[in-house]
Amino acid sequence: MRLARMITAVDAHAAGEPGRVITGGVLDVPGGTMLEKRDWLATHGDHLRRLMLREPRGYPALCCNLLLPPTRPEAHAGFVIMEQTEYPAMSGSNTICVATVLIETGMVPVSEPVTELVLEAPAGVVRARCEVRDGMVRAVTFENVPAFAVHLDQRLDVPHVGTVRVDIAYGGMFYVLADAARLGVDLVPENAREITRVSELIRATARDRFPVRHPDAPTIVGPSIALLSGPPTVADAHRKNAVTVATGDVDPTRPETVGGVLDRSPCGTGSCALMAVLHARGDLPLGTDFVHEGILGTTFTGRLVRKTAVGPHAAVVPTITGRAWITGFAQYALDPSDPFPEGFTVGDLWGG
Repeated sequence: MRLARMITAVDAHAAGEPGRVITGGVLDVPGGTMLEKRDWLATHGDHLRRLMLREPRGYPALCCNLLLPPTRPEAHAGFVIMEQTEYPAMSGSNTICVATVLIETGMVPVSEPVTELVLEAPAGVVRARCEVRDGMVRAVTFENVPAFAVHLDQRLDVPHVGTVRVDIAYGGMFYVLADAARLGVDLVPENAREITRVSELIRATARDRFPVRHPDAPTIVGPSIALLSGPPTVADAHRKNAVTVATGDVDPTRPETVGGVLDRSPCGTGSCALMAVLHARGDLPLGTDFVHEGILGTTFTGRLVRKTAVGPHAAVVPTITGRAWITGFAQYALDPSDPFPEGFTVGDLWGG
């Protein structure tokens, strides 16, 4: 049998969020930076994302990371993040998965009890401190790119929801953030359908009302993802969140088009965006742990380590600590006669 393509990957999850890591089958893609490589894939190589994330090889909640040679001399590896509708410039759970896979498969030099890694994401260089014992990664702490608030306490009239007070902030992706209690939404797994419906309507409306662009990287735009924040339900956590990842285009005037899937983890970039908002309001000082709970009751620990600036915005540099686990090793194949060479979606899982 002659295959049209063979992709080798390691499957992992960080605090519940699945993050597949492609380790073989793609040599490199054009681009002088990891951001340019991301943009090339989005424009010219999107078939890879569809192949790996859509059914039958993927499913709505899955993320995927393509390991690539770094363009920065100090980096050990580069990676491009792929989700159902976009290529995020940065992702906390995926960074933790990538670091864990690189170390536990021996793709980088490993030292115990700590292995230092420099990773190149599309958003920039990310430095990770990985706690390693008996060959296993017990925790990953990475310093994220600067986070900043763009809009605070803005009124947003959302079709089928009502008037919502929102914040817009960057934590590696541009988020629209809203308070779940004010919306009457309980952040529990069995309420996922309502959480995703409300979140996607808010995101689609905010995208049109408050479009944003990164001052240093014009191809990073948003808001492309929504976070609902509420009171914690596990000991030691400060807040709980539910982040909805889009699974398709949404017209907020047509609720039947709404589709989305919950981030299973406490969401690293969402945590950074929320910490930037809290800091801008004077509610989170530098050097203070912020324990953030996700929809499954798992947690990431964030901390703001210093101030900086991004274009006209006052910004903060956050760290995130979490853990990932490898769940499997696979070789994904594409037969030339396969009727679904780029996978498929069906409305029972993927929304309208």
